Amino acid sequence: MLADCLTLWLSNIMHGPFDIDRAMAQLEHALQTRENATVLVSNEVGLGLVPETPLGRAFRDAQGRLNQQIAALASRVVLVVAGQPLIVKGNT
Repeated sequence: MLADCLTLWLSNIMHGPFDIDRAMAQLEHALQTRENATVLVSNEVGLGLVPETPLGRAFRDAQGRLNQQIAALASRVVLVVAGQPLIVKGNT
């Protein structure tokens, strides 16, 4: 399964009538119980400027937590910058 992208998923969760922590926990549970290969795509939003608005800062913080939680579960994590992969976790 390919999920592209977690950043958009989180944005939709935050703009809807949803509990962010519960949605993240449900996603984690689904990934932990999934038996088939799963590839998740996400954006790294914490490497730039601090967002000007409270919502922007809340989104940046929530995205950072989500990326950390998913990376902890993953057997492999790859950061891609300018089309170049950097293995953060797992085999090459």
